[in-house]
Formats: sequence, C-alpha cells, structure tokens
Amino acid sequence: MVSALLSREFGAMINIEKGEGVMKSAPNCENGGQGPVLPVPPKTSSGVPSLSRREFLKLAGMSTAGAILAACTPSRPKPTSQSGDMVQLVYQDWRTAWFAAMVKEMLEQFHATHSSIRVFYTLDPQNFEEKMLADMQAGTAPDVFQGCCTHFPMWAQMGYTLDLRPYVEADLDQATIDDWDSAQYRSFFTRDGQQFGLPKYHGALALYYNKDLFDEYGVDYPDESWDHDDYLAAMERLTHDRDGDGQTDLWGSMLDISWDRIQVHVNGWGGHFVDPDDPTQCRMAEPEAMAAMEWIRARMWDDKVMATRLDVQNMETRDAFIAGRVAMVEDGSWALKDILAGADFRIGVAPFPAGPVRRVTLATTDGFGIYAGTKHPDAAWELVKFLISKDYGRAMARANFLQPARASLVDEWVGFIREEFPEKTREMDIAAFADGHIKGYSVTAEIFANMADAKGIAYAAWDEIFTLGQAPVEQMKDVCRRIQEAQR
Repeated sequence: MVSALLSREFGAMINIEKGEGVMKSAPNCENGGQGPVLPVPPKTSSGVPSLSRREFLKLAGMSTAGAILAACTPSRPKPTSQSGDMVQLVYQDWRTAWFAAMVKEMLEQFHATHSSIRVFYTLDPQNFEEKMLADMQAGTAPDVFQGCCTHFPMWAQMGYTLDLRPYVEADLDQATIDDWDSAQYRSFFTRDGQQFGLPKYHGALALYYNKDLFDEYGVDYPDESWDHDDYLAAMERLTHDRDGDGQTDLWGSMLDISWDRIQVHVNGWGGHFVDPDDPTQCRMAEPEAMAAMEWIRARMWDDKVMATRLDVQNMETRDAFIAGRVAMVEDGSWALKDILAGADFRIGVAPFPAGPVRRVTLATTDGFGIYAGTKHPDAAWELVKFLISKDYGRAMARANFLQPARASLVDEWVGFIREEFPEKTREMDIAAFADGHIKGYSVTAEIFANMADAKGIAYAAWDEIFTLGQAPVEQMKDVCRRIQEAQR
C-alpha cells in the first residue's frame, strides 16, 4: 500500500523567491552537517520545474531515515550546521491559490532576517493525509508542515513529530502563550506531555444565518441567548417547499458529519467521545453522547429540518448556504470569505447555540509542526517562530480572513473584513467567532490513544446513521465497544 502511495505524482517544489525547484536531503535526527543539495529538476514549458513523486522520494532517500525516528530524544537538538553554512528547509502548507502568494511575500521577510536559512515552499499534496503519512514513514516528509484535526495528533502518536517543549520553554514568553486559546494550545500536547505543534490560526464554529429568509418567514434572528430548543424551533419554521412540487427544497440548517462537528454537540449535552482522564476509554455510548447524536439524527431523518449531504446533492455546507438551500449553517470562520463573496443575501452570524448542559464551540487545532526526522531542527524552529508571529497571523487574516490564533489580533482581523466588505458586514457580529476564545468555552477534538482505528470505526457508523439514515444511534454502543478494543 505504501509503495503504491509513494509512486503517485508529487509535483514540483518551488523556490518561491527564485522560481527554482529543489529537493531536501533525507531527514535525520542526528546533528551532522548540511546534507547534499539534490539536483534541480528540469523546467516545464511554463518555466515551472516538475519532478515526479517517485523521483523525489528516490532522491530524498539517498540518506536513509527509516530507523532515525526511534533515535530522536525529547531534549533540544544541538545546532545542525556550522557558522556560515546555508541551511535548506522545506515548508509544506495549503495548496489554495491565495496562500502561495502570501507565503512568497512573507518568506522574503524571513530570508531578510535569516541569511543562513533558505526555505522552499511546497504545496500540500492531493490526498493530503494519506500522502503525508506515507512521506513520514518513508523519511521524506517536509521539515516544517501544517496539520490539524484528528490527523495531526495521530502523527504525533506515531512518533513523527518533533517535541517542541525545549524550544517553547527557551524562546516563548508566557504572554505569547496566554494570547492563544488555552483549549487550542493544550490540544497540541500528547497524553505523555510531548508538544507536537503550535497554533496556526483559530478556526471557530458559529451559526451563519440568512437574514432575508428569517425576515420572509418572520423568525427572530439568533443571538447569544439561543439554546438548542430555540435552534430547533427556528429550523422548523424555516423548512419549506418553496417551488410547490411537494419536495422540501429549503432546510432550516446543516452541519458537517465529521468528528469535531458532532463532538461539539455531544459536549453541549455534557458528554464526551473520549474519557478526559483516559484516552483508551470510549464514552460515545453514554447517555449524554447518545442523546446529542440522536438529536442530530432526528433533525435529519425524523423532522427533516436539517439537510443531509444527499438532500443538497453533496454540496459542502458553505455552498449549500450560499445557494440558499439552507437558512442556517453550522460553519466556521474559515468559510467567512467564501460566504461573503458568494452570498447575494444579507448574512448574520451568532454564537453557537448552547446545549442542554453547557455552552461550547469548536476551536480547530490547525497548527505548525516540525518533522521528527528533520536534519535541521534549530533552523526549523526559527521558521516556526516566524510562522506563529503576529506578522504572519496578520498576513493570513488580511489575505483570506483567517481568524487569528492570538486574541490580541481579533480587532485587526474584524477590521480587515469590514474594510473589504463594508456593506455586507455593516450589522454582522463578526466577533461572535471569537466568543469562545475570549470567554473560555472553546473545546477541541477529543483524541483516542489509537485515533486511526477509532476514526475509521466511527465514520463508517456515522455514514449509516446520519448520511444514509439506515441505522439507529443505538449502533454507537457497538461502535464504542470496538473502539475501546482497538485501544489495547
């Protein structure tokens, strides 16, 4: 399986300062000097160098890395190059069009202040999670990378991420750490205390709503007082057959069927997926978790006031909202620019509705990490410090409205959004996205000790329960038993 994955096309690594391709030598946890500079691939007719994934891995594998990870230690590695040597790093991040242009500009600033480090930016591959894991297993992963959600901690569980604790303790002050959401910051630690990441941005979940539809059907706008009863009542009043063909074509709301989007409801009911004190113990089958998941299932398949992916022909949540197929949508600040640019109606944003037991909202775990097999850990840390800086946070906030990880940048972020969309945001409570961060009720994805198996088991069941409506929530009792067995 791994060999098949590695043979797929990788594409080109681009020196975004000079437009040249480059490969990095195989990663190594030993100190050593700079590895060999590998051949520059030929340019295509467009002038951009190309290199197949197979060729890249063959070249990068000239220095072995398979057994290196086991030799890594949690102490801060020693410097990896002699004074005056040029260190080359590969930094991998999002492949969205806007991001590359921003990185080019920002890395020019980094290079101006780090003359001994040359950073080459490469796009996340297609099938990112699969291919990234394959690169880590092969010893050819980038030195610095982005990760999030359930896959980032899974890489840490497998030993593929560098422990950042020695660097953080040496270089970051408490004021910087306090500027981040404490829930998000804690999510970058494994259960044994190793720190595998630092915040990239703070994606937060809120409730988008279509003001025009609310006005048309005489429904009061959501606000911070809403709970799930208010939410359901509004969904019922906003679900309609608008074209009179006997089929519903407007639904009250919609959510993604994914780990953290379901979990945030479970947390609101007072439940958990994972025992907070023991990551081998499954709590999905406990009454609180079952009640929250049944609430979601019933809205989709009994009341039919919450759209399924099948109802909207597999549209993403934001696209269904933009298209007017749903009156509300549970989505994050990461969707804000797309929604503002695409919607032809007045948009509102409100804090995520409170559950029966507590108010929670999701804080995503998007962060930066360093490959455990990097040859240049100190240089990679210098790059990570730059990536978590206020300047880099501002750049992402301005370029595509990414909500900053630092609370001190929230007002600037709101200003960037209002500056670009003054009319659409005139009465929009943009700061609602930061409510959980500022008031301290954010939660992050709960992670099992063996997350890979847990995720596969749960998603297969959720397809049947939520997406297809072919199984009862009671099935989660067997799911929980299987997940717990997988932790042994």
